[in-house]
Amino acid sequence: MTAGYDIPEVLDRREGPYGEVVLRRHGELLQIIANGCFLMDTSDGRSERLLVDAARAALDGRPEPEVLIGGLGVGFSLAHAAADGRWGRIVVVEREPAVVDWHRGGPLAALTAGALADPRTRIVEADLVAYVHETSDTYDALCLDIDNGPGWTVTEDNDGLYSPAGLAACARVLRPGGVLAVWSAEPSPEFEGSLRNAGFRQVRTEEVPVARGVPDAVHLAVRPG
Repeated sequence: MTAGYDIPEVLDRREGPYGEVVLRRHGELLQIIANGCFLMDTSDGRSERLLVDAARAALDGRPEPEVLIGGLGVGFSLAHAAADGRWGRIVVVEREPAVVDWHRGGPLAALTAGALADPRTRIVEADLVAYVHETSDTYDALCLDIDNGPGWTVTEDNDGLYSPAGLAACARVLRPGGVLAVWSAEPSPEFEGSLRNAGFRQVRTEEVPVARGVPDAVHLAVRPG
C-alpha cells in the first residue's frame, strides 16, 4: 500500500464566498471539495464533454454559436469547447475565486491553459444564479455544471436555478432555438417535467455509464423559436 495514493493531499484550502473550497491531490487525480462535499475530479470527463457536444449537436446549424458554461470546475467543459473551432464566444461563469486561481496559475492550469489563452474565452467571476437573472447578454447554448444535479445542489441558494423562476431566467439568456444542457450525477425524470412545464421543447436525457452506481446524465432542452 502506497500512502501517497491512499491519503489525499490538500494542495489548497480557502474560505470562499460560499464556504470552504479545497483542492486535493489523490494519487494522479485532482479533486475539488466544497463544504465537505465532493464535486468533481480529473478522473474522466466524458459526461462534461458530452454536456458541450450534446448542446452543440442540438443547435440548428447556426454558424459560430456562442456558449455560456456555468461552472469552471476542473475545466473539462471549457477545454472541450475551446478545442472545437465551431464555437464562437465561450463565456464561463465561476463564483469561486479560488477555482479561477487554480486554473490561471495553479495545479489545474495544465488542463486549461490553452483554453484560457483562446481569444474566444472569457471568465466571469460571478454567481451563475444571479448572472442569468441580471445579464443583458444572450447565448445559443447554456451548459450548466454547478451542482451534482437538480436534486443535489452544492448550496441551498442554487435550488432557485431549477425552480420555475430559475428556468425562466435560463430561457431568457438563450436565443430562440437555443439549447439548455444540465449535468447531473443521476437522471431525473422530475427535472424533465420541470423543463417541459417551463416551456422548453425537445426535452430529453443522455446518459453516460459509470464504473459503479447510476449513470451520469445530461438533460437537454430547447427554447422555442
